[in-house]
Amino acid sequence: MPDLPAPDPRWHPIATDWYLSLQESGQAAFYQPSDWAMARYAAELMSRGLAADKPPNGQYVAALNSVMASLLTTEGDRRRARIELERKKTGPTLAPVKPLDAYRDLASG
Repeated sequence: MPDLPAPDPRWHPIATDWYLSLQESGQAAFYQPSDWAMARYAAELMSRGLAADKPPNGQYVAALNSVMASLLTTEGDRRRARIELERKKTGPTLAPVKPLDAYRDLASG
C-alpha cells in the first residue's frame, strides 16, 4: 500500500473516519494510487456535504454513493464485483482477501 496522505484536518469527522476506515479494510489490498486519490475526493465531497447548512440533495447523495461504490466500500458493492473478504478469527488485523476469477479477469483488462 502506498504512503497515504493524512486526512485533511478541515474534513468533517465522519468523512475522516470513513477515509481512515478504508486503510484498514480488506479491499484496500486491491487499491492503486488512483483509487486512493478517488477516496480522498470522496472524503472531500462527503465532508462538504456534511458541513453544509442545508441537507444534501438526492443528486449529490447519488453521486457520492457512486464514488463510494466504485471503491467497493460495502459488502453489496464487493458482492457485485464478486470479491469475498475472509475474516480472521483472531486479532484486529486486515482480513485476507480472496479475489474471485471474474474479478481477476475484470482487473486484468
